[in-house]
Parts: sequence; structure tokens; C-alpha cells
Amino acid sequence: MTRNCEERMRDVRRLVSAARALSRDPAIADALVRTTGLSKSGVALALAEHLETSPAEGDLRQLVERTSLAEEVHVVLSANVFTGALRALAVARAAADRVTVAPSRRESVFARALVEQACDPGLSIDLGPGVRSVPGGEIHVYGHDETIARFRASAPKEVRVRGHGSGLGIACVTDEDDLALAARAVARDVAAFDQRGCLSPRVVLFLGTQRSAEELSEQLDRALESVEERVPRGRLAADESAAAARYASTIEFVGRLWRGKAHLVGLAPKTTPLMIPPPGRHLHVAVVESLVDARARVAAVASLIAAVGSDSLSLGGQLVDHPVRVSALGQMQRPPLDGPVDLRG
Repeated sequence: MTRNCEERMRDVRRLVSAARALSRDPAIADALVRTTGLSKSGVALALAEHLETSPAEGDLRQLVERTSLAEEVHVVLSANVFTGALRALAVARAAADRVTVAPSRRESVFARALVEQACDPGLSIDLGPGVRSVPGGEIHVYGHDETIARFRASAPKEVRVRGHGSGLGIACVTDEDDLALAARAVARDVAAFDQRGCLSPRVVLFLGTQRSAEELSEQLDRALESVEERVPRGRLAADESAAAARYASTIEFVGRLWRGKAHLVGLAPKTTPLMIPPPGRHLHVAVVESLVDARARVAAVASLIAAVGSDSLSLGGQLVDHPVRVSALGQMQRPPLDGPVDLRG
């Protein structure tokens, strides 16, 4: 490994430039509609607003400086958020002179195009076992926790496995917020990638009264309906549709449900245990009385929380004890390109 910090930044910038070129290519947009299940508008939204094509130099430097060096990195990608390939490859390329990439079988279009566009001799698509046999190498696995566990069980002892697993986003709203503005901001966070990423909010913690929570739920229902008109939801997998039906049946029994053309908003009484709806533009609103109550409500899923959206520092920055991405509402899906998107580990 002979690259200095500036050379590592140069290699990361090369990936960013490649992503910028791809974001302007209509051919890749059409291919991504077929592989991601997103609508054409959903793919366009992701490429225009959620692909890091103009990162700040300070963020890129932080990405490089916080990345530990490795002899080689093998990247195993997930299909949930196709733009995540840029960040994953940037982190890997900052770490190692040689990076091999195993795209998801379900969505390999963007990762393959990014590698091809970058024309980087240190970056290649995986054609074999790769880093698993290289002492001092690393495997960066993005995906389900079970996938990460499988790699950790099979990797040689001298190879480090860095896992980026299942995550959950939480939005926090208070009765001091403008509820209509907050709802529109949360809806923007939900719409990106049809809520499948680890930064996607699926629960809204509301600090206020039950009556105000009903107003917020109505506003969320309207905001998600408006988003659907501009950016239609894409295809849902059979298991996602089944999980949504189960959530709807449960919340109708214990609380209130707002059912839209392509979304659900559920509101449960304070005494009801926290419920997590499936991806697919579905939100669960939970009423809390204080920060202490909010922390207690999410305790059972705290280890999964990777992102918190809030315009109130008292809630957003103190909801869990481990590092998470904290953003303003409406910005949860637009973190700076300063390292792995998941700060938990």
C-alpha cells in the first residue's frame, strides 16, 4: 500500500465523477427501473437527489482519514438502495489499493456500470473468491444480518469482515413543530427507494397529545398521497405486500389506520407496544410523553436504529446511546459522503 491521503482522495473522486456521469445517462435509468422495482420517477428521484455527485471536499477527506487501511477489500453489495454502491466502493477504495466487487444478483446494473465508468485499475467486478484468501484483507458485507453472519463464519481468521446490516430509521416530531411541514418532510424521507434503506423512517415518534397525533397522522396521509402523485411507488414483493396486510389488520384492531393508494399510516394508543411496519411507504405513529418515554418505547429495537430524523435536538440526538445518523426531517436520505452510511459499527 503506497498511496498517501491525497492519492486515496483522488481515487474516491474518480468514483464520484463516474457516478455523476451515470446520473445523466437515460439508458441506465431505464435499466434500473427493471432491476430495482422502483418506478421511473423513483429511479429519477434517486439519481437526482440521493446520489452523492457533488460531495464537499471536507467530507471526502473525512471519509479517507477515518478509513483504516487494508491489503485488499472485497465488497458484497445489497440490492435495497442501488446508489449505495457509490459509498460502499468509495470506502473500500479509500482503504485498499485493490477492490473487488460482488454486486447483488437482484440489482447489479448500477454497481457494474459504476466500475466500468470509473476505469480504475484498482477496481474490478468479482470473478472468484477474491479477498477471502488474502491475509490482511477485508470483506465489506452490505445486506441482511444473516448474510453477514454467513461470511463471518466462512472467512479465514486473518480476514476481517465488516458488516453493514439491517437498519431502521426513526422520525421524531413534537407538537411544537408545524405538523403539515413535518409531515411533508417525513414523506420525502419515506419516498426515496420506497423506504427500503436503513435510513428510511418507518416509525414516527410523536411528543404530544393523542389528539395532535391524529392530526399528524392525517397530515402524513395527505403528504404521502401527494408524493404518490409525483413519484409513484414501484413494485412490492409478495412478502412485502403480505407484511403490509398483516400490519394493516393489526393496527385496525388496536388503533386507527389511514389507508392510501400506495401507503399506510397507523396510529396506536400509548399503551400499545411499538410496531414496525414493513417497507413500502408505510408509517407507524407512536405517541410518547418525554425523551425518557421515547427511549423506552424504542428500547426493543434500539440496536437496529441507524438514523434519526428530527428538528428537535433534545429528541434526535439522544434517542439511542450508539452513534447514528441524525438529520433534519426531510434530509434523512441525504447524508454527507463522509464514510459508511451506517455509523453503528
